[in-house]
Amino acid sequence: MRKAEEPPVDRPGEDADPESVARKILLDQLSVQARSRHELEERLARRDVPEEVATRLLDRFEEVGLVDDEAFARSWVDSRQRTRGLGRTALAVELRRKGIADETAKAVLAEVDPGDEEATARVLVQRKLRSMRGLDGQVAARRLVGMLARKGYSSGLAYAVVRQELALQGDSD
Repeated sequence: MRKAEEPPVDRPGEDADPESVARKILLDQLSVQARSRHELEERLARRDVPEEVATRLLDRFEEVGLVDDEAFARSWVDSRQRTRGLGRTALAVELRRKGIADETAKAVLAEVDPGDEEATARVLVQRKLRSMRGLDGQVAARRLVGMLARKGYSSGLAYAVVRQELALQGDSD
């Protein structure tokens, strides 16, 4: 049990050096997972770290490569494509929420292989089609295109993939 006069571990005492407190917060956050600079800035602000200290430390962390928004964005895009099957539009929205600069997001999203994006959309449609066996073709198409749209796929890609998959399903029946 902690003594009454000891400050809590995550809330250092009033006399603690703001820079060491901020450094600990940053290292704790980055030890769990990669984070964008914006996320780290918000975390430091919530913990009442002075802005000039936060800026100085974040600049230093960028210099040594511990904070890298471009690498973070690449990793985030790769992860969200694999685990959630998201398309470029949804990924762009998520990157914006994470505080990634538009230029960085555009550069990272431009690296997404259109073939991979189409293959992911196709897998999503095939998976969903299993539960739509008895539905009318137009109803199924509308639902599948809607699902892909919510996941951030362009309408052109969504319609093409759905049309092809429904045709293949019709041939196999």
